[in-house]
Amino acid sequence: MEYITEDLARRLLPRRDPNGHKGTFGRVFVYGGAVGYTGAPVYAGEAAARTGSGLVFVGVPGEVYPIVAARCGASMASPIPTGYPSLLARAAACDAVLIGPGLGRSAEAESNVLGLLRDLTCPVVLDADGINAAAAHIDVLTDRDGPTVLTPHQGEFLRLGGDLSLGRERAAADLARRCGCVVVLKGPGTVIAAPDGRVRVNTTGSCALAKGGSGDVLAGMVLSLIGQGAGAFDAACCAVWLHGLAGDLCERELTAYGVTPEDLVARIPPALRSLLGPVPVKSSGGGKNLCEKRCFLHQC
Repeated sequence: MEYITEDLARRLLPRRDPNGHKGTFGRVFVYGGAVGYTGAPVYAGEAAARTGSGLVFVGVPGEVYPIVAARCGASMASPIPTGYPSLLARAAACDAVLIGPGLGRSAEAESNVLGLLRDLTCPVVLDADGINAAAAHIDVLTDRDGPTVLTPHQGEFLRLGGDLSLGRERAAADLARRCGCVVVLKGPGTVIAAPDGRVRVNTTGSCALAKGGSGDVLAGMVLSLIGQGAGAFDAACCAVWLHGLAGDLCERELTAYGVTPEDLVARIPPALRSLLGPVPVKSSGGGKNLCEKRCFLHQC
């Protein structure tokens, strides 16, 4: 078992090509949304954009599309036409797919989830109602051709067949081994377990994150880092640490009571800044780089 520290998170963060373009940094797709659950796909999509994705697509049912589209800023929402083939085509065109935020538990949604898990070969992050849809069909997870990250809270973990009597770390490792998936068991000291037996425990975050929508933000962050080329286990670990730090930054300013998912998304860049250090700023005179505070005494 290993703790996720700032130094480890820094090593896990995908490097940014200074000459890259929007196609360089990943095309990712969020499938979710339902009547009464329009915020979840928005939070996930906006979090993916804030974490560095070049192109973020959000696919939702037509009846909620106007609401979701009005709230999306950096992510691109679109209504999903009736029929599974069109959904599959949109998802398959992307580097990584998030399934589940606010999806609801209809028969159609469950059928679509199982189909995507069966037919996609790209990495998939399975969250919320995506997990609920797959819980009774664990074989669709073990048979997948591509990497899968599960992000359950305690109730969803139990539905997947997890055994918390083993203790959180052993329980997450056991489920990861049996499902062949990376498991992110959310809660105080979030546990991330890989199918090969590796286990890491997070060191950031607090009860400020205990609010609806926080998990959707985390799922979008994991999606983004995978889409940028990080391995599933490393992406999950780095995202969990950054998500927790964003929550800590929110708490300092807004208290543990007042943090919302929108606040959390807004603090993702400051959390990233803690890993990246000062931004070199080119001087107009001598060509040397100055620190982000434009201090003429300390040259970077």
